[in-house]
Amino acid sequence: MARVTLTQYLIEQQRAGRVTADLRLLIEVVARAVKAISVNVSKGALAGVLGEAGTDNVQGEAQKKLDVIANEILLQANEWGGHLAAMASEEVEEVHQIPFDYPKGGYLLLFDPLDGSSNIDVNISVGTIFSVLRNTAAQGDPTEASFMQPGREQVAAGYAVYGPSTLFVLTVGTGVHGFTLDREMGSFVYTHPFMTIPGATQEYAINSSNARYWEPPVQRYIAELQQGVDGPRGKNFNMRWVASMVADVHRVLTRGGIFMYPLDEKCRASGGKLRLMYEANPMAMIVEQAGGAASTGRERILDLQPHKLHQRVPVILGSKEEVERVVRYHAES
Repeated sequence: MARVTLTQYLIEQQRAGRVTADLRLLIEVVARAVKAISVNVSKGALAGVLGEAGTDNVQGEAQKKLDVIANEILLQANEWGGHLAAMASEEVEEVHQIPFDYPKGGYLLLFDPLDGSSNIDVNISVGTIFSVLRNTAAQGDPTEASFMQPGREQVAAGYAVYGPSTLFVLTVGTGVHGFTLDREMGSFVYTHPFMTIPGATQEYAINSSNARYWEPPVQRYIAELQQGVDGPRGKNFNMRWVASMVADVHRVLTRGGIFMYPLDEKCRASGGKLRLMYEANPMAMIVEQAGGAASTGRERILDLQPHKLHQRVPVILGSKEEVERVVRYHAES
């Protein structure tokens, strides 16, 4: 049986009227950039790409060399194709405009070029996250305001995992679909159709070193999980924490569970830890399309109205029943 590639899948979606030609081309360009990033990640020390870049990003965080490389790969790959009006990167403070000598399209692209980059030097899975919005600017170059759309307005979202194999996970609003990079052929092959988050779960992902800062609803929920068969849940749970959102969410998508980076006293002043536009919104769209739920603990992530490009929010996502329980604990509190 012939294997279906990402290109074939997207052409079929276009023929069915689920994506436009420009959106198809945009996703293919992002996928090509992912291949280039994958090559750099896989070479590691052989290519001299490990370690600090000696610069900080817009959040004041020290950049890794691969942060800078991945960001440049995505910017350069997407500048000239004609399907984008502008881009925004977690690594850059301002909107990245399309150079004047290139044609412009009707979409906006946002991305976290290398999520979990603190894990690069210890050879743990990292990833890329992206989100696509329609350009709402009536005329002229898009501004930051053009990007201020709630997550429910996304027309596509996806991520790549650079692990033992490179996976490209995508939704265009018709379920979640996974593609594995065949390195010999140079193509993404359709390997995970209609990915669905299992309802029953016994795993959770949270940074327990922050336990002393958690709000009471989160402390209550985690305490119940830790009590295992002797507690109110009546079964044992395992904690898994990679500290790479892509890797942790991909595990939830594959095996079920819940991922949490909640609001706490440590991050309250900044509104949360994770970025709404580059991490929370695209992952929330993917999780909901896979049958799960995504919340801040107080409201649905995809309903949040952004007010700045690098806004941070709490994130609680995964198996629907678990997320709903945490939300209920917040409401009761």
